[in-house]
Amino acid sequence: MLTTLLRDSRALATLAVPLILTQLAQVALTTTDTVMMGFLGTAELAAGGLAIVIFNQLRTMGVGLVTSVGNQIAAAGARAEQEAAQDDEGTEQGREEVRGIVRASMALATLAGIAGAVLMILIGQALPWLGQDTDVADRAQTMILALAPGLLPCLWFQVIRQFTVGMRRPQALLRITIASVAVNAGLNWLLIHGTWGLPRMGLTGIGIATSSVYLLTFIALHLSAKKDKTLAPLLSLGLLKADPAVLKRLLGLGIPIAATYGSEAGFFSITALMAGSFGPAALAAHTAVNQLVYIVFQVAVGLSHAASINVSRELALGRYDDARRIKNTALACAGAVMAVVGILYLTLPKLVLAPFLESGSGKALTIASHLLIVTAFLQFFDCAQNIGVGLLRGLDDTRSGFRITLIGYWAVGLPAAWLLAYALRLEAVGIWLGLLTGLATTAVLLLRRYSASLSARADARTAVVAA
Repeated sequence: MLTTLLRDSRALATLAVPLILTQLAQVALTTTDTVMMGFLGTAELAAGGLAIVIFNQLRTMGVGLVTSVGNQIAAAGARAEQEAAQDDEGTEQGREEVRGIVRASMALATLAGIAGAVLMILIGQALPWLGQDTDVADRAQTMILALAPGLLPCLWFQVIRQFTVGMRRPQALLRITIASVAVNAGLNWLLIHGTWGLPRMGLTGIGIATSSVYLLTFIALHLSAKKDKTLAPLLSLGLLKADPAVLKRLLGLGIPIAATYGSEAGFFSITALMAGSFGPAALAAHTAVNQLVYIVFQVAVGLSHAASINVSRELALGRYDDARRIKNTALACAGAVMAVVGILYLTLPKLVLAPFLESGSGKALTIASHLLIVTAFLQFFDCAQNIGVGLLRGLDDTRSGFRITLIGYWAVGLPAAWLLAYALRLEAVGIWLGLLTGLATTAVLLLRRYSASLSARADARTAVVAA
C-alpha cells in the first residue's frame, strides 16, 4: 500500500510541482504591480487596486472558460497513444482531435477576451455611479484602458498553458512565468518614471506593462511549444477553422467553471466587507490572513489541475481503479503540505504575519493570530474542495461542481459566517469559522459526488463488457 502511494505521489508531483511553482510565480507578478502602485501614492494605490480587482474578476472567469481544455487534451492525447499501437490512421485521427480542440479553445479565448475587455471599459465608466470617489474613478478608468487589451493575450496564454499541461509537458511554463516577473518589474519602472527617454506614464504605465507582459508570455510559450517535437505537430491556431461542435462542447464545460470561479471570488469578497464592519483592525487582520490563504491555496490549485488531468487520461484508457487512487493520492499530498503549514501558523504566528502587519498594529496582530488558529484547520478543507472540483472536471462534470459550491459557499458558509460573527458576536473569528464551515461542506459534497460518479461509470462499463 505504501509503495503504491509513493509511486502515485511521484507521478502526481511530476505534473503538480511545476504547476504549483507557476501559480506562486503568478502571485509574485500581481504583488509586484501592487508594490509599484504603492510607491506612487495612496490615491494611485486605491485607483490601481480598483482597476486590478475588476481585471482579475473578469480574467478569473475567462480562465475558467478554458480550464477544461487541459482535460479534453489529456483524454484525446491518451486515446491517440492507445490508437498508435493499432494503426497509423488511428494515430492521425487522434492527433487531429487534439488540433481541433486547440483551434476551438483559441476561438473561445478570443471571443471571451474581446467581450471581457469591452465589459471592463464599461464597468470603468460606471465607477462614479457606483459611489467611487471621482478622482479615484478617473485614475482607475485610465488604467483600465491600459489593462483591457491585455485580457486577450492573457487568455491565449491560458489556452497554450492548458494544451501543454494536457499533454503533460508543462516544464516551460515555470521558466516563462518566472522571467515574466522580472520583465514586468523592469517595464513598470521604465514606464512609471519615463526612464531612457520614454514618457513618464505613472499608473497608466503599470497597466501598459502588465498588458505587454501578457503578450510577451503568450508569444514565449507559443514559441516554446513550437520547438517541442511532441507538441509542435499538434499546435494549431487556425481560429477560423474551429469546429462549431467542439467550440459548443468547450463552452458547455467552461461556463459552469467560470461561474464557480466567480462565485468563490464573490464569496470571499463579501466576507471582506463583513470584516470591515468590525473596524480597520479587523479588516487589516482579515486581509493579511486572506493573503496567506491565497498564497498557500496555489498548492491546492496545482494539485487540483494535476489530479484533474490524470483522471481524464485514466478514464480515456478505461482505468477506473487508477482514477480512484488519484483522489486518495492528491488528498494525501495536500494533507501533508497543509499539516506543515498549519504547524507554522500555530507555533510561529507573529513570524508568519510579519510581512503583512506592522509591529505597531497590536490589535490587528492579535485578531490575525486568532484567525490563524482557524486557518490552520480551514486550509485542509479549502485544499480538499479545490481538488474535488478538479476531480469532477476530470469526469467532464463541471455543472455538479458549480451546484455544490453554491450550496457550500452561499447556502451554508455565508449564513454560518453571519450567525457566528453577528448573532454570537464572534466578529472576525466568527467570519472565518463560517468560512471553514462552508468549505468543509463543499469539500465533503464534492468528494462524495466524485466517488459516486466514478463508481457508476465503472459499473456501467462492466455491464457493457459483460453484455
